[in-house]
Amino acid sequence: MSTDIVRTDAADDAAGLRREQRGWYFYDWACSVYSTSVVTVFLGPYLTAVAERAADADGYVHPLGVPVRAGSFFAYSVSLSVIVAVVVMPIVGSAADRTGRKKPLLAAAAYTGAAATTGMFFLDGDRYLLGGALLVVANAAQSVGMMLYNSYLPQIAPPEERDAVSSRGWAFGYAAGSSVLVANLVLYSAHDSFGLTETAAVRVCLASAGLWWGAFTLIPLRRLRDRHARVERASAPGLRQLAATVRDMRRHPLTLSFLLAYLIYNDGIQTVITQASVYGSQELGLSQSTLIVAVLLVQVLAVAGALAMGRLARTYGAQRTILGSLVAWTVTLAAGYFLPAKAPVFFFVLAAGIGLVLGGSQALSRSLFSHLVPPGKEAEYFAAYELSDRGMSWLGPLLFGITYQLTGSYRSAIISLVAFFVIGFTLLARVPVRRAIGEAGNPVPEKI
Repeated sequence: MSTDIVRTDAADDAAGLRREQRGWYFYDWACSVYSTSVVTVFLGPYLTAVAERAADADGYVHPLGVPVRAGSFFAYSVSLSVIVAVVVMPIVGSAADRTGRKKPLLAAAAYTGAAATTGMFFLDGDRYLLGGALLVVANAAQSVGMMLYNSYLPQIAPPEERDAVSSRGWAFGYAAGSSVLVANLVLYSAHDSFGLTETAAVRVCLASAGLWWGAFTLIPLRRLRDRHARVERASAPGLRQLAATVRDMRRHPLTLSFLLAYLIYNDGIQTVITQASVYGSQELGLSQSTLIVAVLLVQVLAVAGALAMGRLARTYGAQRTILGSLVAWTVTLAAGYFLPAKAPVFFFVLAAGIGLVLGGSQALSRSLFSHLVPPGKEAEYFAAYELSDRGMSWLGPLLFGITYQLTGSYRSAIISLVAFFVIGFTLLARVPVRRAIGEAGNPVPEKI
């Protein structure tokens, strides 16, 4: 009888984890639409146009009396959102670990971001300050929400399942992003048929991302559950808390070694994503419609790539699979250097290569890092991880810009990014992940 009870309890626990995992996937489904439709496609050009309408005769706007070129306002707003996130994330991460109440904090971050994004419907005329403020709030809220979302991974997936669960989460996000982007592009391209002006169509696309984010966040909030908190301690102010987290990570130098490798190769990944359209338009002479189709292709194939690399990790382990993906990134960039101009088909092949390795590289990096986090410090450590992902990807664009400035060639600029993947590969290959997992106090899975 007692054996039957134990088996029943184990089955109930497994069923409960499955339910949480399915709910967890839906947060990526909910918030990835913001990244794809708002940040990647629509908001940058639209907010810049709004700022230009508000600019003086010299092309400057004056937020808080500071002269800013209208064309730089979007970039500065993104940078300010990163600064806000740097301050807020360590505080929220520490509070989540200290109290064990991640779900209310996730809800607050998600609905703050969703409300700010929905409010972009009112971004019209010359209201550039409203647009900048909403962007700062939404971007910072998304960073905080993703940090909390990622910190659930070690709690809802046992070590042997973590690669697959992380990969499915990324796949859900890319599937949602591509689906909504298709609908938005139909609305934008055929806005006259819907009785909308071009401006109104963009505002509807922006607001719809916020409504989507808020609606689908209900699913993870219903299914995820809070865990028992570790010993309470006071939170320091934002930057001091981040410094305290880094000091604590020094007790786990192998975890820091992985984070350094990830910071470098992820910088390369993020730079390829942001600069590929510049390369396509300026060097290859491709049209805006071609670039949008390429973005969609990347989103769709990233779903298949994330799932496929998750399966590869079951056989070869996450570390080897990530290393293989970095080789693929290097080959893709080398091929991109030789792309002929005015040839959309070859650019689509390049986009397909990026899509196939993009989702898996990110998903397996997240799951591998989750093994290296000491129990009870998930949100705090994932705050540092999220900062590496979002707040420190500046070296790649800097190298890209300097290379172009020195050579006058976007081909040289794009091939210069190979350095990030070579250095990242070398650093990651040197991390003894089995020993790192053990020193973090976690069980070592059979394949890692």
